[in-house]
Amino acid sequence: MNISQGMAAMTTFSQEEGLPRVPLPTLEASCERFLAWCAPLLTAEELAATEAEVAAFLRPDGPGRVLHAALEEYDATEGVASWLDTFWPYRYLGRRDRIALNANFFFLFQDNGLSQSQLERAAGLIAGAVNYKRQLDQELIPPVVQRGQPQSMEQNKYLFSTTRIPGAVQDSVRSPYSEECPGPSPARHIVVFFRGGMFRMDVLGEDGAPYSLADLEAGLSAVLKAGAEPAPEDTSVGHLTTMARAEWAATRERLLTCDPRNTEALDDVETALFCVCLEDFAPADIQGACDQLLYGDGGNRWFDKAVSLIVFADGRAGINVEHCELDGTTILSFVDALLGTSAEEHSRQSGARSQGLPEVKPIVFELDDALRAQVSSAAEAFAEYGANTATSTVSFDDFGANTAKALGASPDAFVQVAYQLAHQRAKGHLGATYESIATRQYRRGRTEAMRVVTPEMVEFVAVMEDPSTDAQARRAAFRAAAAGHVARAKECQAVQVPEQHLWELELIQRRRGAGLGVTEQPALYRTPGWVKMRDDYLSTSSAPSFNIQYFGFGSTSSRCIGVAYVLLPERFNVYLSTPMPVAAQMYTFAEKLREAVAELRDLLSSEA
Repeated sequence: MNISQGMAAMTTFSQEEGLPRVPLPTLEASCERFLAWCAPLLTAEELAATEAEVAAFLRPDGPGRVLHAALEEYDATEGVASWLDTFWPYRYLGRRDRIALNANFFFLFQDNGLSQSQLERAAGLIAGAVNYKRQLDQELIPPVVQRGQPQSMEQNKYLFSTTRIPGAVQDSVRSPYSEECPGPSPARHIVVFFRGGMFRMDVLGEDGAPYSLADLEAGLSAVLKAGAEPAPEDTSVGHLTTMARAEWAATRERLLTCDPRNTEALDDVETALFCVCLEDFAPADIQGACDQLLYGDGGNRWFDKAVSLIVFADGRAGINVEHCELDGTTILSFVDALLGTSAEEHSRQSGARSQGLPEVKPIVFELDDALRAQVSSAAEAFAEYGANTATSTVSFDDFGANTAKALGASPDAFVQVAYQLAHQRAKGHLGATYESIATRQYRRGRTEAMRVVTPEMVEFVAVMEDPSTDAQARRAAFRAAAAGHVARAKECQAVQVPEQHLWELELIQRRRGAGLGVTEQPALYRTPGWVKMRDDYLSTSSAPSFNIQYFGFGSTSSRCIGVAYVLLPERFNVYLSTPMPVAAQMYTFAEKLREAVAELRDLLSSEA
């Protein structure tokens, strides 16, 4: 496909239908890979038990055959873009715990080197986001191309005016480019938070022209003036978005029935292009800024909103993202566009002009005593949840991707090997490790689940922990582990991967098992292999961009350490998070990671 042929081929969504479909692995291939992937985590007895259930799953009359045939039929159905079309809504919208801290992710922006006030910075970010939306509406943003392959741009449709709506059983999404709202969002406003108060502020005039930077700054100044008195905590409805999803769904229904004006208030929030959260303080340090971006005051957030730009009192800024329709790669492109051009240039490109003070009005929810109590309860519970989360930052100013390359190693393989060595030394054992691998080269492609602990990784850690091994043996073990990592990553990029395929078969049994004659969950999904492979001790993901300092997300389980990393040519920054009971091990992991990076660099540098 030659995307340079003609201007029409360069429009944002023009490549989507021409992208290859996500390949559906064979059942045999996924089962074979599953056994190979889980084996390094199992005892001989556990592996034997898992193998027996895989064999039963694969029998000609076994449940795997029936479920896979149903998935093949679905994949061939007209209108279905991918066999994962029902998987993704369940994966993200089906989760029932809180998404605040648990699912949303953040980026801390690189300082722009300008001496800007909070309102100048916020106005500039708004201007950049509005410019991006106008380009997106006209499909002027060219498709991303990686290694000659166009990437799916579908997720860009969910950047603006997209809000996750809580549901009793499964959430839904309110967004443009949908049956309810065909085409781009017609909204002209954003929601600005300040001191727990919410304000609707226009960023586009009645004729669709963006407001000038001076106008935007004046509008934000009006917000600060109107919200000077902090809102009582029991009226800051944003706190409700920190609740577990079914509980929030029930509370949202009570909001709607409590007073008809709440319908309009919710509509203002849910249709807003995005949120801007202005904080009245400056974090003491970078880690404090990261923590605030991940799980700051819920009264000053709407965690269901796809995009929330957060600006601190000193002008530092970042973004919090609701994950259900947006992955890190899409947000990286958006942030790069936002920060790679000056605010003045964004304003000029968008056709912004001076129109006077934008309309600013408070968004007020009418609450009865029960709802006020619910807001207060949600605020207290989330504050406690945040306090029970331990975080840490690890920064390497003397190591980056160029360092790894100079040592003859894949940069990502180098750091993933270092994570395993650090984990062994921090906890005394290896454990299941997840790494997110982007697959946007496919139609509606998102990510694949890579499992990092390979036999070569296990052998490498054993060699490194054996004091009798020499440098040559250690280097050979490192090279084998790194090569194994690169090979598996390539398999993931090609969707030659077992986990999401087998998981979707399990979901088909839950949804349609009775009709298919598979009335019980296949035993494969209770095997030591399935359980241990997916019980993360480390959950890792990378976000390489010069425009961000740190990337972060919450832990995925009670004993998991979330490892979010920004690996650039000359620097390497890591944000760690974990539940408080694992805090001591996480801090040890951070210390051992510093040691492991230095040790591996010295080891490879001494290679003859």
